[in-house]
Amino acid sequence: MRRRILLGLSCFLLQSASLLFCSDCIPIQQADQHVGETKCVTGKVVRVKVGRGGVHFVDFCEDQLACPFTVVVFGHDLKDVGDVRQLVGRVIEIRGTVKIYDGRAEIILSRIGQIEGGAAMIPPLPKNYDVENRGHFSAGRLYPTKKPKKDKQVPAATAVYGNEVEDEK
Repeated sequence: MRRRILLGLSCFLLQSASLLFCSDCIPIQQADQHVGETKCVTGKVVRVKVGRGGVHFVDFCEDQLACPFTVVVFGHDLKDVGDVRQLVGRVIEIRGTVKIYDGRAEIILSRIGQIEGGAAMIPPLPKNYDVENRGHFSAGRLYPTKKPKKDKQVPAATAVYGNEVEDEK
């Protein structure tokens, strides 16, 4: 009787543990089949590329144009997400609405809570990180505004002088 209880309890614990660790994430290759749905997509980050305006692209393939899925982090969201450059080499699970842009599926990452798994290890951005300058650590320099140039007054070429005025009469 005792063995039966232990066996039943161990089976229950194994089933419960498998449910806890079982993920409903789909691989990056299936993301385009779930456009418009809120899904969890999983894959290994190969590189993080910085584009114009501080937009960061998290790529899961060596050839980004042939890759079926990408994660986009806009520059203004980096303060809420953290230093996404630290994700390179990690397998991540990202949850969000799958959208199509330029023929590829993507999820826009706007907060750290969208990343599950090892993403808790992402440090915040350094305070002097300049998003607009493609990640160079510079707050920039402030220059005073330039004053508008003054136009020099050039005398008119048709100036009339004293004697010439009298001759016209």
